[in-house]
Amino acid sequence: MKTQSIRIRNKRASFEYFLEDRLVAGIVLTGTEIKSIREGKVSLNDAYCAFEGGELFVREMHIAEYTHGTHYNHEPKRDRKLLLNARELKKLRTKINEKGFTIVPVVLFVNERGLAKLEIALAKGKHHYDKRHTLKDKDTKRELDRLKRS
Repeated sequence: MKTQSIRIRNKRASFEYFLEDRLVAGIVLTGTEIKSIREGKVSLNDAYCAFEGGELFVREMHIAEYTHGTHYNHEPKRDRKLLLNARELKKLRTKINEKGFTIVPVVLFVNERGLAKLEIALAKGKHHYDKRHTLKDKDTKRELDRLKRS
């Protein structure tokens, strides 16, 4: 039985930030959360990552309640622990202590073994003029693609 591949992108991340360094992290989930992810009911728009103690958590990631869940259903916007090794955590912590860096989730996907993974990126905020430049590049690319097709 072939399962559909789940890839949920945070489209706002590449518009709001310059994405520097990317890492793939595992996520600690409950049973109803993974079922909702497999249905594609996730929003990464307002999500960000933050250190709490020595561990990295993703915050404000909305996973809708599972439709067939009972009273054991999960809380949609709870903090979820990310699984990275100590070297990666130390590297991220030193980078975010620099001015202007943050960690944002970019893509949530389910790998071939059925495990949910979150691609996170070290990001630096864009200024207003950078965002205008991004929109301009996107429009020209769309126009070129349109001309190629016709």
